[in-house]
Amino acid sequence: MSGAGVLRHWLWRTVCGASGGLTVTGRWEVHGGAVIVANHSSHADTAVLLAALPPAAKVRFAAAVDYWFDIPARRLVATSLIGVLPLRRSGDGGYTALRDTAGPLLDAGHTVVIYPEGTRSTDGGIAEFRSGAVRLARDFGVPIVPVALLGIADVLPKGGRFSPGSPMEVRLGDPVDPHHTTAAQLRAEVVQLATGVRHALAA
Repeated sequence: MSGAGVLRHWLWRTVCGASGGLTVTGRWEVHGGAVIVANHSSHADTAVLLAALPPAAKVRFAAAVDYWFDIPARRLVATSLIGVLPLRRSGDGGYTALRDTAGPLLDAGHTVVIYPEGTRSTDGGIAEFRSGAVRLARDFGVPIVPVALLGIADVLPKGGRFSPGSPMEVRLGDPVDPHHTTAAQLRAEVVQLATGVRHALAA
């Protein structure tokens, strides 16, 4: 694992601890490349995942180029503190860009996080999932890990202000074979993680 990945992990664990606390349930069972699909309601989702996942996962994030790279300050955060893969959001060409950018990283054992709803939720609901994550995992022969993010929008809602103090939780699902699932089934997995009974805290 890279030194930068370790520093990002501990930086964001510290930030999460000071922002209300973070609980991680489930275990990270993947060795090698993987695609994560997660619900999305806050820009803080990305920081929380970096804090929750082990540095060995070598996490990178597929994110909108028109948001993260249009202002120099955001670009600096995206590249140095997060590890963003700049992508365009619309059209089939968007998948080609995702494949060309994320594919070599998956082959090198990185984990690529995709928010399949395409935008942040404002009401706590989980919208329909797009199919790009499934296509990517199939194309590169890596598992998909469904993840539910809870409480993050209470700390930093879309369009709102930072309000520390609320507990946050990341629930890790089991790896899924991309050849035996669909975007709709993955959404159902994330919904079940978000609404189901909590499991024991990962060691």
